[in-house]
Amino acid sequence: MGLLQKAVETYDAHAHLAGVMREGHLPLAPVSHIITNASLEITLDEQGRMVSATVVSKEDTKTIIPATEESAGRTSSPCAHPLCDQVGYFTEPKKRLLYIKQLESWAESSYSHPMLKPILTYAKRDTLRQDLATQGIPEPKEKDLIRWRVVGLGENGGPCWTNRALFSAYTQWYDWVRRQAGQPEALCMITGEMTSPAGQHPKGIIPINGNAKLISANDSSNFTYRGRFTNDAQAATVGYRASQKAHNALRWLAADQGVIFGGRTFLCWNPKGKPVPKATAPFLQKAAKKSVTPTEYRGELLRVLSGCRSELPDGSGGVVIAAFDAATTGRLALTYYGELRESDFLQRLHDWDATCCWWSRNAETGKRDAISAPPLWQIVNCAFGTQQQGKLVTDDRLLRQQIQRLLSCRVDKARFPRDIKDALVYRAFNPQAYDPGVYEWLLSTTCAVVRKYHFDQYKEEISMSLDENSKDRSYQYGRLLAVMEQAERATYRPDETREPNATRMQSAFCRRPLHTAKQIESQLKQAYFPKLKPGSQNFYKNIIGEIFAKITECEKPEEINKPLGDTFVIGYYLQRNELYKSKHQKEQEDEK
Repeated sequence: MGLLQKAVETYDAHAHLAGVMREGHLPLAPVSHIITNASLEITLDEQGRMVSATVVSKEDTKTIIPATEESAGRTSSPCAHPLCDQVGYFTEPKKRLLYIKQLESWAESSYSHPMLKPILTYAKRDTLRQDLATQGIPEPKEKDLIRWRVVGLGENGGPCWTNRALFSAYTQWYDWVRRQAGQPEALCMITGEMTSPAGQHPKGIIPINGNAKLISANDSSNFTYRGRFTNDAQAATVGYRASQKAHNALRWLAADQGVIFGGRTFLCWNPKGKPVPKATAPFLQKAAKKSVTPTEYRGELLRVLSGCRSELPDGSGGVVIAAFDAATTGRLALTYYGELRESDFLQRLHDWDATCCWWSRNAETGKRDAISAPPLWQIVNCAFGTQQQGKLVTDDRLLRQQIQRLLSCRVDKARFPRDIKDALVYRAFNPQAYDPGVYEWLLSTTCAVVRKYHFDQYKEEISMSLDENSKDRSYQYGRLLAVMEQAERATYRPDETREPNATRMQSAFCRRPLHTAKQIESQLKQAYFPKLKPGSQNFYKNIIGEIFAKITECEKPEEINKPLGDTFVIGYYLQRNELYKSKHQKEQEDEK
């Protein structure tokens, strides 16, 4: 039960925030309270007379309300909340009776609060619909939830959903009610203490899976326990307060720090509240805005690592990583869970980004002179997505599954999956299938992944600078195609946008490199070299000849026309980038 233990630890460390409303944040619910959406706000005076009634704005609906075990998880069966409830619990006789009986019990106990008597008095009058009509709300919906405000009580009045003294009063009263029920204590498997066990557990940890429960054992007729136990208590016993703390903490964390991919929520946090980098995002978020060299990039990574270590030192509670998904509408599954020491977690994020990175487009200049690590969702979309409206989009089910695989690789130091790498390389071999902008995104991501894969598999660190003397035939063939592609583009008019023969034949080139290269070279000699100036013609002929010579040196006889490997994309990208830089420098010199 590591997850629940860490959640309780998180709640205890942030107990001072329980019931505190902060703008832009979901509040941490106190024990025996839930957070729901209110529709109507009714203001009463100290005598229980309506002062006003208003419709709650969409920006202000989040409301903390007291709840029992039963009411927190209610469905169709009537079960009243102790204070704030739906219109139907004030207008339907059966529901109204339940509400009044419960509120009366609390208001007349030693755990009462001055705000309760006016609300109880008003509820007993049974004039809600008439009063709402006079306030311009003639037809409230049965499921519209009402929250209360009481004026005239000084410090004891005001909004019921922000009054921490009221929250405390209810928690104490409900603890007393549970003790009076006489349920025997049991060993809580989270805290290790003998305490009152939870009969039901809260729902709504993840907003998009609002009815799904993390712990549930309400199906005795269909063999929930698979014959191992005769009742749910034999399977696991969780104390009521521990359950409340754990679920409230997880709901709070998911709302504030959760990241959703394909309907699955990924959560990464420190139980004591220290800032933690997201496990699914690049460690160095601002790298793409800078023009850097590989050495500068590594230095920036180390600087960020050092800063994170000072903010998240060892001994501060560790780092918890979890992923949640609803297996059914009523069941919430924990699909991934891990705990790491702070330094280990940060080092693993650093190590991933140090090896899974590539040149990217500078956000300010548009040039390919920045370095960054692709986010996990980008890798998955490039590997498995379909092109839609200029973007690669992946099916939700596939997206969440593959992101979780990559998350596990990143934080558990597993090797990069070969199937994902191969999917990217296959797509990079077929540029004709994508729009130019999409292909650039795909190609850069593929290079980063190939670099990562080779480091994990062979402990080989692929340079992000062009290596003209590489002994890798696939790398050299990648260089060759880039040169042939640019040689044809050099003959284009400024308004000419068609793809060169080298681009259109890239897929065939990767399958039968030598045969296809000779075809492209013949086309260049016949149709395009004559259009070039003598200097440019000699430049391209020389570099093509040099690369052919390199290929001859490193290519074994049995490898002739053998399909190219993944390093083709590296050589292709770097040679193309080098030609782009040379062209840009020449243009600048011509302007001078």
